[in-house]
Amino acid sequence: MGLPLRIAVRFLRSGKGQTALIVGGIAIAISVQVFVGLLIDSLQAGLVEQTVGNSPQVTVRSSEENVTISRWEDMVTGIASLSTVREVGVAASANAFVSKGNDSVPVLFRGLSPAAADGIYGISGQLYQGQGIRASGEVLIGRKLSEKLAITVGDSLQISTPGGTLVAYRIVGLFDVGVAAIDGGWVVANLRTGQSLFGFGDRITSIEVAVTDVFEADVVAADIAALLNAGNLEVTNWKDDNEQLLSALESQSLSNNIIQAVIIISVAIAIASLLSVTVLQKRRQLGILKAMGIKDRAASLIFVFQGLLIGIMASALGISLGLGLLYSFTVFATPGGESIIDFAVEPAFVLRSLAISITASAVAGLIPASRSLRLNPIDVIREG
Repeated sequence: MGLPLRIAVRFLRSGKGQTALIVGGIAIAISVQVFVGLLIDSLQAGLVEQTVGNSPQVTVRSSEENVTISRWEDMVTGIASLSTVREVGVAASANAFVSKGNDSVPVLFRGLSPAAADGIYGISGQLYQGQGIRASGEVLIGRKLSEKLAITVGDSLQISTPGGTLVAYRIVGLFDVGVAAIDGGWVVANLRTGQSLFGFGDRITSIEVAVTDVFEADVVAADIAALLNAGNLEVTNWKDDNEQLLSALESQSLSNNIIQAVIIISVAIAIASLLSVTVLQKRRQLGILKAMGIKDRAASLIFVFQGLLIGIMASALGISLGLGLLYSFTVFATPGGESIIDFAVEPAFVLRSLAISITASAVAGLIPASRSLRLNPIDVIREG
C-alpha cells in the first residue's frame, strides 16, 4: 500500500497546475450539490415548521354527536407515555361571536391547557404585548383580530355563544404566531374558562398531541388509536389532512435526490476521464516501474489512490464552499429584511455527502486502474 500511495502523491505533485484545476472543478460541482441539498432541506424544514410546527400533529376527537370527551385524564397519561410523543395537551373549544358595534364577528373560543397553549402552540412565547393568562376571565387574542376589532390589552371582550350565553372577558395579552387563522380568529383562555363558557363541565373537545418526528405522525396516530381502543373516538393526523403538501414535499425530495445523483455521477465521470488521460501521460513511467518489478496490482492501486486523494481534497473544499454559499444566501436573500431560510447544517447530510463523494472518486479510479493493468512494459519501452 505504501509504495502505490507515494507514487500517486508524486504523480499529483508533478502536475500541480493540472491537479489544482481538477480539484477546483470537482469542488465546485460538489459545492453545488451540498448547497442545493441543504437549501431544499432547509426550505422543507421551514415549510413544515410554518405549517405544522406550532400545531398538533395528531388530534383525538369524539366521533359522536356529543362532541365532548369525558374521563380524558387517563387517556392523556397513556398517550404521554409513548416515546414518540413530545407533548400532550387538551382543549375545550367551540365557535362563538364577538360583538363589534351592531355586528358580530365569528371566532373560535379555545380553552387550552398549559401544555397545549405553550407546549404545542407556543402562544406565550409569541406575546408582543401584555402578559399571559393568570386567572379565569382573562383571554388572549391575535394581532389581526385585535386590529379588526380595534381593541387592545385591558379592554373588555364581549363573547356570545350560539346557545345565547353572553360573557365579558378582559384582554390581558396580544399574540402573533404568524398563522392567519389563529391570529385573526382565535380567542384563547385557560381550560377551565372554556369549559365554563360552553357548559362542558369537566369534559373537553379534543386531545392534541405534538410528536417528536412530524413525518411519523401517521404511525403515532395509529399507535394512539390502538392504545385508546375506543369506537367513540376519532384519531386524525396532519399527514392525512395535508396530502397536497406532502405530495409537494415528496416532489422536492425527489428533485433533490436526482440533482445530487447527477452531480455525483458527473464527478465520477470527470475523475475517471482525467485519470485515464494520466495513464497515457505516465505510460512510460509505468512501463519502467513494471520493468523494475512493481506488480500489476500495485500499479493499478496508484490510480485508485489518485482518485481517492482527489476526492478527499475536492470534497473538503466543495463542502466548505457549499456551506459558505448557503450562509451567504441566508445573509443576503432577505426580502423585506427577513431571511428566507435559517442557516441550519444537517451533520448527517454533510457526512453522507462527504462519504459518497470520496467513495465515488475512489471507484472512478478503477477505470484507469484497469487500463494500467493492460500495459506491457516491453511494448512501452520499445515505443519510448
